[in-house]
Amino acid sequence: MFSYCVDPKTLEGLMWLSCYVTTAKHMSFYYSFFVVMGLLSLAAPLAMAFGFAGATAARSSLKIVRAFGKGYLAMIRGIPDIVFFLFIPIALDQAFEYLRHKVLCSDVTEAVRQGNDFVVCAAAKLPLNTASEWVHDIYGFSLALLAFGFVFGAFAGNVLSGAMAAVPKAQIETGEAYGFSSSQIFRRILIPQMWIYALPGLSNLWMILIKATPLLFLLGIEDIVYWAKELGGIKTGVYEYPHPDWRAWYFGVLMIFYLSLTYLSQSVLDKLSTRLSKGQATMAGKAV
Repeated sequence: MFSYCVDPKTLEGLMWLSCYVTTAKHMSFYYSFFVVMGLLSLAAPLAMAFGFAGATAARSSLKIVRAFGKGYLAMIRGIPDIVFFLFIPIALDQAFEYLRHKVLCSDVTEAVRQGNDFVVCAAAKLPLNTASEWVHDIYGFSLALLAFGFVFGAFAGNVLSGAMAAVPKAQIETGEAYGFSSSQIFRRILIPQMWIYALPGLSNLWMILIKATPLLFLLGIEDIVYWAKELGGIKTGVYEYPHPDWRAWYFGVLMIFYLSLTYLSQSVLDKLSTRLSKGQATMAGKAV
């Protein structure tokens, strides 16, 4: 980046360090922090959408819908998260490619599943081999985002379902006495009242989501963990900037990042809890 960085072997001290931390790989390392923040900002509302749909379905009067909702909420609790994080991107990728294969390559008669191989025509590949690198990055990130949303959506659904059940029945009965329909009670009484009961569980879930972001590394995405391991490892004289094992320093930066993020999150959640507790017949509400 700097003009004096042409020959790193001639540099020493702060000049060497300034060139080292502004290399293209380090820029990718800095960018990966925004990837993590982007995942958090998108995965949280997506998980809430999945969770709300699951919790609502679990309370449905239709038996098949109720069974589907309860099955979704219970399934995630009984299977390790890592299984879903690895299974969902692969399953979705193959499902998308299979559908494209059937539409775009209908003249191909060979089976898609050939032993242990999954073979589709070139036109059905996602992304296409001719696609730019950023298209591959966005596609991989989107699959990872769906995996996070699906898994944490089930946990959010359990929290929301419990919060709905915690709303005093007297309030529901009051709505019925005033002639509210089931949908009106759900929208005007149950949903507004449940948040104070859901917030503690959702707060813990948010903290777990933050700590789960390094799983991007397992999904093949170049996140902050990938770059910390890549940049911090031993670099011999064949590299432009040789150095010993500096992984402790790089992972120390990640530790500070996550601690700062969780501290800021806890501060915001505490203020939100105080605001929602005002006027509520709860211990927190009485304290306020």
